[in-house]
Amino acid sequence: MPPTITTVREHIAWAYANLALAHSALQDEVTEYGRVHYIIRNKLYHGLISGRMSMRSLYDDERVKMIMPKACCYCGCTKDLAVDHLIPRIKGGLDESDNLICACRRCNSSKQGRDMLEWMRSKRSFPSILLLRRYLKIVAHYCEQDGCMDAMLSAVNDMDLPFDLALLPMELPPLKDLKLWVYPDDEQEIRATH
Repeated sequence: MPPTITTVREHIAWAYANLALAHSALQDEVTEYGRVHYIIRNKLYHGLISGRMSMRSLYDDERVKMIMPKACCYCGCTKDLAVDHLIPRIKGGLDESDNLICACRRCNSSKQGRDMLEWMRSKRSFPSILLLRRYLKIVAHYCEQDGCMDAMLSAVNDMDLPFDLALLPMELPPLKDLKLWVYPDDEQEIRATH
């Protein structure tokens, strides 16, 4: 059961802690969350709120982006790749590597100027854990710089944010439906045989 969440900081911390829960379980290759996974989530959530812990650097996500096979981060297609902005430029997303990912032209065209979470929700799809982690770090960094981390969630509509905080998932789909990363089709076949 999620804690009572009233501030932007708590909202982002709970979403990030849920990602850590899922990330740990996916790495353990289990089909259900265990006690250790819930301990990780609770410790991280309370650590983020108190300031004893912080989100890992976006450098980790840049490293993942560089070592993963070049494919669309949304569907895994390896053809007709382009650069996409997680937070669109039209909404204030920056032309910085943190905000840029590979996307096939079909996904990029479909997404248009929409926020990644808004677009994926419209497709009834859920992003990979590592992609969502990257997105969440960008959101947190923006909120830190904008000075709104301790703002009440009830005031979010009055803020001029380039993303919709209400779209941050407070609950995750079942573990069996989550992916750590979207791999190209041929890469998934290779992984399944090993």
